Amino acid sequence: MKGISHSAVVLLAAASMLLPTKSAAAYYELSGKVGFEQRWFIEPSQFDQQLEQTQASILVEPELYWEWNEGSDSVTFKPFYRQDEFDDERSHFDIRELAYNHVGDNWELRAGIRKEFWGVTEFQHLVDVINQTDSVEDVDGEDKLGQLMLNLSLVRDWGIIDLYVLPGFRERTFVGKNSRLRAPVVVDTDHITYESSEEDKHVDLAVRWSHTIGDFDIGSYWFQGTNREPVLTPIFDGSDIVLQQYYAQMDQFGFDAQATIGDWLWKFETIYRSTDKDDFWATQAGFEYTYVGVLDSNADLGLLVEYGWDSRGVDDETVGLSTQNDLFFGSRIAFNDMQSSEVLFGLGADLDHSAFSFLIEANRRIGESFKVSLDVRLFQSSEPSDPLYSIKDDDHLQLGLEYYF
Repeated sequence: MKGISHSAVVLLAAASMLLPTKSAAAYYELSGKVGFEQRWFIEPSQFDQQLEQTQASILVEPELYWEWNEGSDSVTFKPFYRQDEFDDERSHFDIRELAYNHVGDNWELRAGIRKEFWGVTEFQHLVDVINQTDSVEDVDGEDKLGQLMLNLSLVRDWGIIDLYVLPGFRERTFVGKNSRLRAPVVVDTDHITYESSEEDKHVDLAVRWSHTIGDFDIGSYWFQGTNREPVLTPIFDGSDIVLQQYYAQMDQFGFDAQATIGDWLWKFETIYRSTDKDDFWATQAGFEYTYVGVLDSNADLGLLVEYGWDSRGVDDETVGLSTQNDLFFGSRIAFNDMQSSEVLFGLGADLDHSAFSFLIEANRRIGESFKVSLDVRLFQSSEPSDPLYSIKDDDHLQLGLEYYF
């Protein structure tokens, strides 16, 4: 939690001035989860000092919710902690949410640490720009760090306008030298450079418009601030080579749309980003078709196809598994049973590098309080220039058990 603690206190203190002076009936709820995860890696490690076959971790994520004034005012607090068996960098604490929320007649004010998700596509979320990726959790980029923000949402007949002030920047998390699923050179998390002289104290700004028109849900935005994706440059740290992070300033424009037409979901995301190094376009688009009650059962079968394109091509130097010319296929099965059983299959193909990734994500509830999950991730790449090459030997299975309270 670098660089946001003091700002968080100031922002929450300012928000507290909006609290009612008279007490009203309040509602409290404590919920959350604790979990255990075990990974089994199929192949021996590719790089020195990496763990070999197994990796276990535990996680705790409670949530305290408090509301009053008949739900017009509320506070949410959601801390997160993971303890990893081998990787000190993956053992980490974060405040996912610590925010005050007030609902007016046609507006809403949110202040504090929050997570804000934008996007409609399945395999990559191009337009999702507010929160930093918590990449020690997984390689899929789905997990995010909490972001300090002040968000005013205005509801109008012609759409919803969201205004954001984002004080303080969160650096991306990276696994350590003992971990799998990493580059051959470890990312330095101590010596980080920025384009802005304010470094991680820079105040970012964003505005987003979203609306529903018939079968279409659409949104567009402008973001100005620190790029969430660092450029990684090899440097010497004593006698060792490490990757130094550099965070540039950027302007980014984004647009997303989803059309629900019968059993079809058509999805589209695109961004234009301008930095000191380059300007580029990127797009992710596709569809999902759902067979309802497949084979006269209660289950629904969804078929997914998406394509990702990036105008930078193979010259992208930012961190992550870029999708400059990638095709994705997937299938989602919702069994619609009492246990809420679901399975997602996915296959990604990099058409420039002849590289492939395959995933299975399955979960099922056990009783009223437990959920078991099984994840399988397989990688194939034969070209050293391909981002997948560094994790080509990191095929693994992960079994998780979570208790909800």
